[in-house]
Amino acid sequence: MNLEYIDVGKSPETVARIFVGLGLADLEEIPEITPLTGGVSSGIFRIDVASGSFCLKQALPQLKVAKEWKVPVERVFAEIDWLHAAEQIVPGNVPHVIGQDDATKSFVMDFLAGDHVVWKSELLAGRIDPDIAHAVGDVIGRIHAATAHSRAMATLFATDQNFYAIRLEPYLAETARVHPQLASYLHFLIQRTQNHRIALVHGDLSPKNILVGPRGPVLIDAECAWFGDPAFDVAFCLNHFVLKSVHTPRLVEGYMSLFAALQARYFSHVTFEPQDQLEGRIATLLPALALARVDGKSPAEYLGEPERIRLRNAAVALLHQPRTRLDDVRAFFTAEFSA
Repeated sequence: MNLEYIDVGKSPETVARIFVGLGLADLEEIPEITPLTGGVSSGIFRIDVASGSFCLKQALPQLKVAKEWKVPVERVFAEIDWLHAAEQIVPGNVPHVIGQDDATKSFVMDFLAGDHVVWKSELLAGRIDPDIAHAVGDVIGRIHAATAHSRAMATLFATDQNFYAIRLEPYLAETARVHPQLASYLHFLIQRTQNHRIALVHGDLSPKNILVGPRGPVLIDAECAWFGDPAFDVAFCLNHFVLKSVHTPRLVEGYMSLFAALQARYFSHVTFEPQDQLEGRIATLLPALALARVDGKSPAEYLGEPERIRLRNAAVALLHQPRTRLDDVRAFFTAEFSA
């Protein structure tokens, strides 16, 4: 771990310095720090001061997983840039960044109150609303369309090394090590993803990073931001409906209705490349990401061993006989998990 790393959650004086510097607190104030639950890659805190409640996020040098997974903390600046860029395109669908602290690799943003719920929690509870999936497809489609083929975005988000370290290596390269019989194909998917630099990619478009509020979905946790293949975002999100389907087979039709709703709305924005080409990349990448949630560095924590086996078998079968249409992928997983 970096010896200069300061855990802001354990350093009220550092938090006070940050908030005073941003004009959010007075010199004599002692901020109240409350850890928030979140992903594996950052420390996230609610900070209460006299001027209000705020969210402070700090990148971790070692992710909170069983396997070693170290990534540069400088990725936080790509997330800040993504939030600024996305706010110009889909205002209200991303948190507003108030300020950043370069020394601690952290930033302060609006704290979204209790009228926002985490979409992952809703899905695991069996609360299925295709309108939410439709709205998510709309938001990410608008971001991809607005940034497609932008030289400025390509320059600002030339974060290829970070994206490989955070996404491609722990998901696909690690899965290739576990499944040597699939290694050549998985490495082909890695290379293909790296070679398609088309639009601004969120990189972690998971229901755990989507809050549902009164103004629709709010996308958070964009520290994997990269100018690259939009197929990754779509495949990554659709994969979570697959994971929920194997976890709760009685709701497979409902989860797959979310798959169809997001797919349909997203593709209404795709004019920046031939739709069949983009769909083909999404469809062939998705089962690889499904397998990675069993045998990669970030396994889905809510899957029991029988579910992991079912998902592994289904994903491997689909990787051996790839489909290039998303309707076919959806039908395959529906049939596998309904049985």
